[in-house]
Amino acid sequence: MIALATLLALQPGVASAQGADEAFTRLGADSFSDTNRAIELLIVNAHPQAAAIIEALAAGRLLAGAGAVVIKTTDGKILDARTGSALAAEPAGLAPVRLNNGVRRTIQGALGGLGLLNPDPAKRISAAEAVFKSRDVALLPVLEGAIAKETDAKAKAALRQAQAAILVAKSDAPPFDRIAAIDVLRERGDQDALATLRSLPADSSPALKEAQGRAVSAIEGKLALWRAGQNLWYGLSLGSVLLLAAIGLAITFGVMGVINMAHGEMVMLGAYTTFIVQEVIRTRFPGLFDYSLLIAVPLAFMVAGLVGIAIERGVIRFLYGRPLETLLATWGISLILQQAVRTAFGPTNREVGAPNFMSGAVEIGQLAITWNRLWIIVFAGLVFAALLAILKLTPIGLQMRAVTQNRRMASAMGIRTGRVDALTFGLGSGVAGLAGVALSQIDNVSPNLGQSYIIDSFMVVVFGGVGNLWGTLISAMTLGVANKLLEPYAGAVLGKIALLVFIILFIQKRPRGLFALKGRAVEA
Repeated sequence: MIALATLLALQPGVASAQGADEAFTRLGADSFSDTNRAIELLIVNAHPQAAAIIEALAAGRLLAGAGAVVIKTTDGKILDARTGSALAAEPAGLAPVRLNNGVRRTIQGALGGLGLLNPDPAKRISAAEAVFKSRDVALLPVLEGAIAKETDAKAKAALRQAQAAILVAKSDAPPFDRIAAIDVLRERGDQDALATLRSLPADSSPALKEAQGRAVSAIEGKLALWRAGQNLWYGLSLGSVLLLAAIGLAITFGVMGVINMAHGEMVMLGAYTTFIVQEVIRTRFPGLFDYSLLIAVPLAFMVAGLVGIAIERGVIRFLYGRPLETLLATWGISLILQQAVRTAFGPTNREVGAPNFMSGAVEIGQLAITWNRLWIIVFAGLVFAALLAILKLTPIGLQMRAVTQNRRMASAMGIRTGRVDALTFGLGSGVAGLAGVALSQIDNVSPNLGQSYIIDSFMVVVFGGVGNLWGTLISAMTLGVANKLLEPYAGAVLGKIALLVFIILFIQKRPRGLFALKGRAVEA
């Protein structure tokens, strides 16, 4: 531990040349205990390079030996650790100062102490978090002084939490202070606070144990709610993925009655289109990388849509009314497309990068919301709204709805059902291509990408009601959320099995799904 830590940042004093010399000698001794003592001496003697030396030590960039100690910067420069001045070359015979867990804990506490009175509130909060984890008792007086001077509310809360983490484990601290510390940790309410509370010594007083039990129960209840919220978020994001993958299938299945086993390969083609777009941008227009997905969206729709039209015109239109043959034919087409992609791109996964606006995450309490999944949910909503507009506001949408409700009557009224079939298949396949653009951000882009979603897509369509977009939306979100809520209790495989059994039982009662289409079906 760091002795005389009250000098740290509060009263820097005057650096002792003798103490500093001893610190640098010990750094070159290649001994963990000497390294610990060197850190202590640098801080106690308020060496001006203490922070830089300890940070370099933590990063493995502090070299020592042959009477010299240098810092190697991230850009390759060599600095004299004593003065911070640049050296022309690295002295011979130097090696990185070794670390073990004990030294790392000392470094963590030292860095935390060094930053407790930093002018930047963010750095003070970071330093307080480091002290919270190290629980260095020697830093307690420093914390008390920092709390007294702190004016930023968030930084003060972080400092109080670090103080509480130390007091909880400090057996000679006044009982009232330790109980107050337990209350502070309960307010923090995260996993670190829970672990700190559980480290309370077994020989603690009954009053402390009672306070600990109440705090642990409160935090566990709060974390359970946050976990449920996190699973709900994962369920919504999974539901949006299922919606994108299934909504095109809902259109083609609803209008044409075709069980398209190649639908997953349309998703795959959209993902590979995104990969090709990014490769071209990386090599020729690197400045446009952040716009790569926006460029890939119309291209993926076009590629998958044209392939879908070609499949409908070349194969499926000859098999209407023969569902078994259609299923086998589209399954064969899926194998052909998979092998074609393997031949062109190889069997290994391909990397599709994320633009800057889709990278990172935002934390709300204990809930982590990643930007890529948030944007996928937004994208799924936009695609759904666009399809609703096409079906409700355009002539082709009116014709598609007419063919869906009564194909023979629509044909008798002059609607070219063959043309509607081709455009419908192209539209459904194009939307699957859009799903591939989204899935490229959260899944491996490989020839088998579509196979992971085809069964789930059929489950969504059957459960929601064939050809009904609102039913598909509600079904996708319901199954996505249910799947993620079941996973912690039943596991991923058993959870899916439970959902499948539920859908089988459900369609026994409602064979046409949640929202059955209404119309005078002459064929029925």
